[in-house]
Amino acid sequence: MADTITFTQVKSGIGSTKKIRATLTGLGLTKMQKTVTRKDTPEIRGMLAKVGHLVRIEEA
Repeated sequence: MADTITFTQVKSGIGSTKKIRATLTGLGLTKMQKTVTRKDTPEIRGMLAKVGHLVRIEEA
């Protein structure tokens, strides 16, 4: 597994529950097509699993 993980928001959080929107914000995703690189930890993986239908994941 790599040290970092890169992900991009590809769908809007509008219409999602508050928990989903809060998870997107916690990941640093505030706008469509924004790409973020984070350290690959179990916590980040869990958050990405929760919003997997809204993001595209590219392992770096």
